[in-house]
Amino acid sequence: MFSNLLINFVLALGAVRVASAALTRRVACPDGVHTATNAACCALFPLVDKLESDFFDGGECGEEVHESLRLTFHDAIGFSFTKGGGGADGSIMVFEDTEVAFHANREHIIQIISFDMGLISLTEGIDEIVDAQKTFMQENNVTISPGDFIQLAGAVGVSNCPGAPRLDFLMGRPLPRAPSPDLLVPEPFDTVPTILARFADAGFSPAEVVALLASHTIAAADHVDPTIPGTPFDSTPGIFDTQLFIEVQLRGTVFPGTSGNQGEVMSALHGEMRLQSDHLLARDSATNCEWQSFAGNQAKLQTAFKAAMHKLALVGQNVNDMIDCSEVIPVPRPLVGQPHLPAGQTKTDIEQACATAPFPVFAADPGPATSVAPVPPS
Repeated sequence: MFSNLLINFVLALGAVRVASAALTRRVACPDGVHTATNAACCALFPLVDKLESDFFDGGECGEEVHESLRLTFHDAIGFSFTKGGGGADGSIMVFEDTEVAFHANREHIIQIISFDMGLISLTEGIDEIVDAQKTFMQENNVTISPGDFIQLAGAVGVSNCPGAPRLDFLMGRPLPRAPSPDLLVPEPFDTVPTILARFADAGFSPAEVVALLASHTIAAADHVDPTIPGTPFDSTPGIFDTQLFIEVQLRGTVFPGTSGNQGEVMSALHGEMRLQSDHLLARDSATNCEWQSFAGNQAKLQTAFKAAMHKLALVGQNVNDMIDCSEVIPVPRPLVGQPHLPAGQTKTDIEQACATAPFPVFAADPGPATSVAPVPPS
């Protein structure tokens, strides 16, 4: 009796192993170089190579990466449980004339305080990256849907930034049926309750909001002034690290707001810009401890950002109709450098906000305070 049970168990275990092997068996791609778990992913390898060489300037973590990552968000957040929208469906590209004219997407002037530039006018607009990606798709006869391409370009671009997680990519988004409703993209001068409510209406928790803001560690304001190629939001815009969560916690000057704005915020560092929304989320009781938890914790930042981006990329989509082609995304280089306070700053310059844990202790870079270098144009 026992021996029969044992034989049956061994046979069952063998069947499971065979089934598992069948599920993970790889197919050879037509290029003779790559293999894939699903043959449909094979066509993406040359597209990724072309993106890296032509669109991202040979694999740089530069302006096109910043803007492509921003586009993944502006497209995907166009979803509401109460107002509709297709989410990450490419509608911002297909219905460009409609969506680029939305308040958060069009070129308009907002006011931001910078340490060494005073009150400046920042021209924000999503049209340039939309047009650049559409042109790339047309010139290279890209056959995947616009929704897929936006998310693929974002994931490939992030892979060029040392320290970044390897983002997932699932393929199979259908063409959008209609443009997103207006006023679904949060803006830098929105209040914290407004920002969190907008994200909640798209299915995101406050912790996931903070995780998504890790995108600002490889971001810059690219159109502040014709003489300034790009003003970064932290001192290491070419590296995916935790410096944003350290430097935004440094004391900055808040100027009284007008016309309903909460007030402009001046960064503590020369050459660096601080978004008011980042400043307030780092200090609000709903999010300040989560913000602080990323300071110096690279592993948590990578894990949380990858999970939040995976969720963002699937907003409005049926995952059961999609193919996991994450294997086509290049593996990012490891982090360069250690978390630190900028030169000239000390622990006393940190504005403690979290009530349940002290801010981590970091050594400061040696030497006197220096300016943060601008991000060069591509």
